[in-house]
Amino acid sequence: MGGKKRQNAPVEARRVRGGRAHARRLQQQQVPAYRERVDGPESFPLDFTAVEGNMNNFMVQIKNLAQSLYPCSAQKLDQDMKLHFLRNVSVTCNDGSPAGYYIKESHGSKRWLIFLEGGWYCFNRQTCDSRYETMRRLMSSTKWPQTRTGTGILSPQPEENPHWWNANMVFIPYCSSDVWSGVTPKTEHSDYAFMGSLIIKEVVNELLLKGLDNAKVLLLAGSSAGGTGALLNVDQVAEQLASQGHTAVQVRGLADSGWFLDNKQYKFTDCLDTISCAPTEAIKRGSRYWGGQVPESCRQAHLGEEWNCFFGYKVYPTLKSPVFVVQWLFDEAQLTVDNIHLTGQPVHEGQWRYIQNLGQELRGTLREVPALFAPACLSHELITRSYWMDIQVKGTSLPRALHCWDRSLQDNSHQKQKTPPMRGCPLHLIDSCPWPHCNPSCPTIRDQLTGQEMSVIQFLKHMGFDVQKMAEQQGMDPRKLLGMLNNGS
Repeated sequence: MGGKKRQNAPVEARRVRGGRAHARRLQQQQVPAYRERVDGPESFPLDFTAVEGNMNNFMVQIKNLAQSLYPCSAQKLDQDMKLHFLRNVSVTCNDGSPAGYYIKESHGSKRWLIFLEGGWYCFNRQTCDSRYETMRRLMSSTKWPQTRTGTGILSPQPEENPHWWNANMVFIPYCSSDVWSGVTPKTEHSDYAFMGSLIIKEVVNELLLKGLDNAKVLLLAGSSAGGTGALLNVDQVAEQLASQGHTAVQVRGLADSGWFLDNKQYKFTDCLDTISCAPTEAIKRGSRYWGGQVPESCRQAHLGEEWNCFFGYKVYPTLKSPVFVVQWLFDEAQLTVDNIHLTGQPVHEGQWRYIQNLGQELRGTLREVPALFAPACLSHELITRSYWMDIQVKGTSLPRALHCWDRSLQDNSHQKQKTPPMRGCPLHLIDSCPWPHCNPSCPTIRDQLTGQEMSVIQFLKHMGFDVQKMAEQQGMDPRKLLGMLNNGS
């Protein structure tokens, strides 16, 4: 899409100018920042993760300088996260193998990012047996690699991750199949353990011995089932730290693609497997099977029907910790459980209406969420994608919105966002255009049969929507129409 680069050019230009002005502001601020930190335990006086604005170039220079000062014997800084199995061997994956986590420590930083992996779930003996045959790495640690490379918000590269690249990175692989909610060990009577919630608890206990006790910020993030897991566990992690006396650590949540709706399927199907089972039915069965645990305040609000707490719009209002929500308005996993399968066939009018209604329904549930990034794209998961900086809503990228949220919470710790957002630093970003991929910055779509890249216009035609005709009626260029819709005109 040649038009995309041209559209973004003015944004890039503004970014550079803003960067220079910002560098001047930064110089003025450095002296007091240095004084405050002289006596602190940090290994260098400047905390580069707190640098404001789009300072990509500045951070690249710092990284190059650090690498050039590093002993010549080390060819490159070791950037990968390394596997550690939990010391407490009673906390396990589904099959009884030890649970664990990957970590890349950053001794100069007081920011910690814990990421919960996603990957659906299973909800009874039959679906779990089938998952064990086809997706064993999501139920067992026996074949996990020794290292993992972080991407997106887990990347150690400032070019890919401008505000969090220098944080302590922790990736917890998903091997409990319970949306991170279970507290049930494997016994002689049960075939599988479901201990997702306990795995998070144990990882946090081990990280306290590695410097988390000294942290300023802990961001519990996750994608898909991991995003729902972040919503279910963020308050528990905050309480766990507070109960051990670590009240200075600000615990926050980041839920990516985990805000599902308990809506009616396009076509009703029996609950035979994970993908065809209606969202409500799968979670009702699963939460019983896993012995799933939900936040106490949400449990009180839904006594006897605790499964409600697995749905973002129902659990979110009950949470005490600040949470940033990232959600595609047309989430592929949601459409899959709703029985809309976008394979080679153009969609029927009924499906097209259902898809548009889904976007409207989702918008309605997100209206009261102050910290939000919701592009009108057909996709699933974003924060660990290497292209996560390229997606924009109303001219703002997700890393920028997260940075604005971060700044807004610095003076407002331990409470949900109360003060109005700073000028030029929006945090409630939601597309207002009505159909999938009406935002020109959406990720590239591929035809599921041929694997060929499709332009937005090709995609919308494939979906049965005639952009050309609509544009002709309006007397304008199709791209201009898409751009206008994206900007909420």
